[in-house]
Amino acid sequence: MFKINENYLKLPGSYLFSTIGKKVAAYQEKNPDRKIIRLGIGDVTQPLAPAVIEALHNAVDEMGDSATFHGYAPDLGYEFLRKAIAVNDYAQRGCDIQPDEIFVSDGAKCDSGNIQEIFSIDNKIAVCDPVYPVYVDTNVMAGRTGTYDSVKEMWSDVIYMPCTQENGFVPELPEAAPDIIYLCFPNNPTGSTITKSGLQAWVDYANRTGAVIIYDAAYEAYISEKDVPHSIYECEGARTCAIELRSFSKNAGFTGVRLGFTVVPRDLKAGDVPLHDLWARRHGTKYNGAPYIVQRAGEAVYSDAGKTQLKEQVAYYMKNAKIILEGLKKAGYSVSGGVNAPYIWLKTPGSMTSWEFFDHLLFKAGVVGTPGAGFGPSGEGYFRLTAFGSHENTIEAIERIKKLG
Repeated sequence: MFKINENYLKLPGSYLFSTIGKKVAAYQEKNPDRKIIRLGIGDVTQPLAPAVIEALHNAVDEMGDSATFHGYAPDLGYEFLRKAIAVNDYAQRGCDIQPDEIFVSDGAKCDSGNIQEIFSIDNKIAVCDPVYPVYVDTNVMAGRTGTYDSVKEMWSDVIYMPCTQENGFVPELPEAAPDIIYLCFPNNPTGSTITKSGLQAWVDYANRTGAVIIYDAAYEAYISEKDVPHSIYECEGARTCAIELRSFSKNAGFTGVRLGFTVVPRDLKAGDVPLHDLWARRHGTKYNGAPYIVQRAGEAVYSDAGKTQLKEQVAYYMKNAKIILEGLKKAGYSVSGGVNAPYIWLKTPGSMTSWEFFDHLLFKAGVVGTPGAGFGPSGEGYFRLTAFGSHENTIEAIERIKKLG
């Protein structure tokens, strides 16, 4: 008789955003005439840039001609896209990353979940707390996290690195030595960032202790301050200790198109074994490549027109972030984020739990956000709003929240 992977049964509840979706759907069914403004899930609302649309159309035309038709993509991704990434995202920032160290995929979420497969089950992970749920949940599925304490809402074999108001929502180097360290900057969900010297300390720590850093840089396009690194490879020694995840979802609006990439430098080794080769083997075995038309769209992101148009889109969302940040401050909330990231992290009022505040906003204001508790134990008492709504809806949402008193 077949058996299941019982690690899946250890997962508490459903995926955070699935739970939110069900609660909102139930409310909408009972209140069909109520306009709900969704500032919870980090999904973009602006259409794809004209340069991207043009590239998509051209690529579709190519697929309709036998002379220019493309079948399976190369394992790592098409060279035209990997070269564009290497030049624009890395070389122009002084980072030594070669095209053959870039693995194109259908998004950073998949890669952030799949990357753990190349590591031993005995490795201990360390995560920021609060944290993007995929990092922890996929390690639970693999059987790497131990047992779950439903009271503390913590896993026994996970090292939690609290990100609190007291430390500026930036984790401190852990006392217990982890094998795999997950970092995300600009951070999801808190919107916090780290300075270059601060990130260098993590790189030095990882090289000193023999740990690997899985660095999620999905929101780097939103960085506005000078001393905030866009890539971990801006730090000396990162090639020997870090894997970087990137996404086209937030910088180019590809949430409905799907494209991302992971960088695994050839210098990153476990003993004599290059992690690059392990990820290449996994990638080639389990993945058939992002579609040709999507990779051509990704290439257009790096064109002169694409760069200009996408800067305007990022500015659009960051204008929303400013509206939310300033509006909440005027309403008396304690808030952070929203400067180098499209997320605003606010302290729930009074003694409300984050899920109580979720219900409060939904039922009283028709506004959807994300409870901080869904991101980990240190997220309790906090709440996340995103800047990815339309400009008009963002203004209306903040006005509704202000009226709550």
